Parts: sequence; structure tokens; C-alpha cells
Amino acid sequence: MLDYAKRRDAIYGPLRDEGVFTWDWMYGEEYALAALYEITPEQRQELTDATEWLGRIFHKVVGIVQQAPDELLLELGIPASALGAVRVLVQDDVPTLIGRFDFASTPDGLKMLEFNSDTPTSIVEAFHVNGRVCAHYGVSDPNAGMVQQLRAGFQRLVQRYAELGYPSEEIYFSALDWHEEDAGTTKYLLQQSGLEAQFVPLADLRLYEDSLAALKTDGEAWELHRIDVLYRLHAFEKMAEECDEEGFPTGAHILDLIARRRLAVVNPPQGFLAQTKALQALIWNLHEAGEFFTEEEQAAIARYMLPTYMENRFLGQSGYVTKPIFGREGGGVVLCDASGVAEEQDREAFYWEQPMIYQRRVELQPISVQTLRGTYEGHLLWGSFLIDGQASALVARVGGRITGNLSYFLPVGVKPD
Repeated sequence: MLDYAKRRDAIYGPLRDEGVFTWDWMYGEEYALAALYEITPEQRQELTDATEWLGRIFHKVVGIVQQAPDELLLELGIPASALGAVRVLVQDDVPTLIGRFDFASTPDGLKMLEFNSDTPTSIVEAFHVNGRVCAHYGVSDPNAGMVQQLRAGFQRLVQRYAELGYPSEEIYFSALDWHEEDAGTTKYLLQQSGLEAQFVPLADLRLYEDSLAALKTDGEAWELHRIDVLYRLHAFEKMAEECDEEGFPTGAHILDLIARRRLAVVNPPQGFLAQTKALQALIWNLHEAGEFFTEEEQAAIARYMLPTYMENRFLGQSGYVTKPIFGREGGGVVLCDASGVAEEQDREAFYWEQPMIYQRRVELQPISVQTLRGTYEGHLLWGSFLIDGQASALVARVGGRITGNLSYFLPVGVKPD
């Protein structure tokens, strides 16, 4: 145990000192492990293939859904105040700028559980930390060089906004400044974007003269600065509900600015359409009907996706999972057996009020990892980033049968051929 603690400090001490990754401990618990899990080149390629196929499929469906009647968007869980915003088409060749597919590795191959396409995290871990840990152990990093995709993607998206006539001079990156992970992730992306931009806390955003502005100080006086382009680590569905202390619907007004093309946002609005898990049910419905998709796309859906519905078709047939359509970090998830008995469920208080999807249940791969508390018997979840339409960095998490907010980050290396 002492050797593990020393090894862990040798890895994460310098990262903390550099200030890029300071949350290797979260909520008083170990988060980032000093262990390393190795995969074969073939496993790495399979995650790449699955990510790119699913990226194409989600892009194809999102493009059609953007043109659908309001009734369908509401059925998919899009808040009424966001209907105009999600119809804004920015890029017609990708579903989002920064997305992350989550996969289970099963005896039947990789199975996609969800697509985090609006405000994904684990970015610093995948694009920066993983390589440092691989270097410490002298193994190949499966994510080597992929950080360049972030810069290229941000540059292309901002250029696209400019081509569409948006002002794009005043660029800000925003998150909760008191949340170490969110603020750190946002500042890392700002640095990697290569854009002339500034960080502003979410609390310092203001509506002003039919625009969004940043409240800034020069040390003596406060001034409002117009925002043209906003990267926000702040989910659309949360924004849709937000009001100020007087009850003024600030979030709905920001969404209206987006709808009227008064504000450019990253991820682009179409990323929110891809975020709702109800879209997985729509994709599976089209797949079962044999409509809309090519034969290759049908094969990819059958291979990498799970049967998913807006109603329970599994009762009495097979085990299943219920998930809130906008739940995150395992929130509101319940694992049920074929008779409907809940065998395990999330214990947090969030997301239970949302509409649910029903998805065929698969088990995450069991795994044993060393931690500061000793050996932990957990379950492995794979995250695979889709950056501007291209398969990108991997990230692995180890937790319970439901991967929650306190699951461990497990660095990944590639075995030599």
C-alpha cells in the first residue's frame, strides 16, 4: 500500500503543481488511480470504429429531427423554451463539437449506453492526464496527439459561425468557478482552443441590451462586455429552467438569443438534440422498422446499440435499465430484472422527475483495481470522445454497477503488438 501511495504521489503531485489537473481527489475521496489498464491495438481500433459509426448515425438523425414539428421535439424531451435554439443549424456535417460515447464491453462486443453531446467532462483526464500516466509507466498512450483535434475543432466552429454572419470577436469560456472540475476543464479547453478568449464564471453572466454580457472588473470598477461566442459547461436543460432572484426567466432569454442568432454557443445547439436519450429510442425504432438507414448503418446500430424504448417492452422478457432522458453521472438510473424488481438504483436525489427510457440491460465488465484503500472490485465503463466528427481520446472509469459521480478515473495504455 505504501508503494502505491508513493507511486500515486509521483504521478499526480506534479500534475497538481502545474495547476492543470487538481482534482485527483474529489469530495475527500481518491478519484484518479495510479494503476494502469492496458488494451490491445485491436481493442483500441474497435472503440474508434464504434465511435465513428455512431457519430455518423447520430448526425444523420439529428439533422432530420431539427426539421421536425415541435410535437416530436417535445416528445423527445426538449424544453419548450429551447425549441427555437435547437433548430439553429451551425454545422451540417457533425452532430456536435465535443461529444463522448459511453460503452460497456460485453461478451457480445461493445454496447453504447449513452451519448454525452452537450456538456461532456473527463476531457482533461483523457487528453492530458492519461498520457502523463502512460509516460510514467513507459507504455503507449492510446490518446497520443489527439489534443490537436480540440484546437482544430474550435477553430473550425468559430470560423463557421463567422461565415454565417455571427460576430465572433468577443469569446468567453464559462463554468461554475467554485466547481474545481468544471472550472478546470473549461480553462483547459480555453487553453487548447487557440482562441483569443477569457474565462468568466457563470455567476458573472448578464443579459444586457438584447445580448449576453460578461461582468468584468479592472480592479476598480465593473463593466459589462458583450459576448459573441460562449463556450459553456452548463447544460441546456438546466439553462431552460433558470430564473433570477426576482423570478425573471434568464435561461429562457439566453436560449432565445441563441434562437435569434444573437449568441453563438459551443457546443452548438444541435448537440443538445443528440444529448436526449429519447433520441436513442427514436434511432432504435427506425432501425427496427428497417427505415431511413443504409444497410451498413443498420449493421452498426445492431452491433453497437441496445434496444431502447420510451415504454417498457422488457417486462417479463429480459432485464432492463431505466434512465432519465437528461440524467448524468448515473443519476436516476435503476437496474431491473425481467420481472421488474429493482436490483440496484442510484441513491442521489436528482433527475427522478424526468421522463425515462427503457434500455436492454447489459453488465459492465468486472475489474479489480488497486486504490489507497486496497483492492477495489468494480465495473469498467469506457468513454470514447467524438471531436468534430472524428473518433478521439479514450477515458475509463471504474465504479459500481451504475457508474456514478464518485467512480474512479483509470488511466489506459496500449499493449505492444
